[in-house]
Amino acid sequence: MTSNRKRLSGVVISANMEKTVKVRVDRNYRHPLYGKVVRAHKDYLVHDELGCRPGDIIVMVESRPISKRKRWVVQELVRRATEAEVAAEREEIVDELEIEAES
Repeated sequence: MTSNRKRLSGVVISANMEKTVKVRVDRNYRHPLYGKVVRAHKDYLVHDELGCRPGDIIVMVESRPISKRKRWVVQELVRRATEAEVAAEREEIVDELEIEAES
């Protein structure tokens, strides 16, 4: 029997909390009027028993409410991030913050 729970995949962007990670889920959609493909993302708080680190790619599944903002659980760890990938991602985040500060 198949489960009716929603499943999403995303990248762990923060693992500073105990048994909770912040996951960014990216999606592309076509703008209804102009037809341009738009990239959008949403961040979720996800319950983590597997010990995920920033940069890991995971599959998360919908669950009962665990806390005020946590309604997803890590189902599987698809790919573990290497140290080089984590360092490159940190540099990108710092660059984005610097660009926003200049604006």
